[in-house]
Amino acid sequence: MNTTQKKEWGESFKKDLMASTVAVFADYKGLTAVQADQVRKVVRDKGGKIRVLKNNVARVACKDGFSSEVTGVLDGTVGPTMVAFSFGDPAAVAKAIYDFAKDNDALKLKDSVLGDKKLAAADIEGLAKLPSKEVMVAMFLGVLNAPARNFVSVLAAVPRGLVTALAAVEKKKAGA
Repeated sequence: MNTTQKKEWGESFKKDLMASTVAVFADYKGLTAVQADQVRKVVRDKGGKIRVLKNNVARVACKDGFSSEVTGVLDGTVGPTMVAFSFGDPAAVAKAIYDFAKDNDALKLKDSVLGDKKLAAADIEGLAKLPSKEVMVAMFLGVLNAPARNFVSVLAAVPRGLVTALAAVEKKKAGA
């Protein structure tokens, strides 16, 4: 790879890292070509993108414009590394990589980046176990709707009680 290609690759990587909501780093040494294609497909299906990291080129390209935590993750990255970027729901790509790593011992998670913060390899499991964004929004809307639903239930209880009492009186008179 000549200097021009390295610059282009570095700028492209920097753009992806800036645009992503999460970047999951993983050691892929030992993955077969078929397994690598499978993990790429799984991540692509979740709206993400996988790139093989060129450690030194990434360090040079990203030394400016990122927090010290992000540059620390890049500085600590050694060996063959793939990066899964998520440009939407961070939990979806993290879950895809985590599940794939669970099934394939050759893929080992490394420290990653969530926004501009360092995400330890162990924390990826927590991110992967989060419900999807749609489920979280639905849960939030359910919480917002609960007081109104309870208020309507209380208001409906008075007429319901009156109807029940009148029905009991009617039954009593019909039986007597």
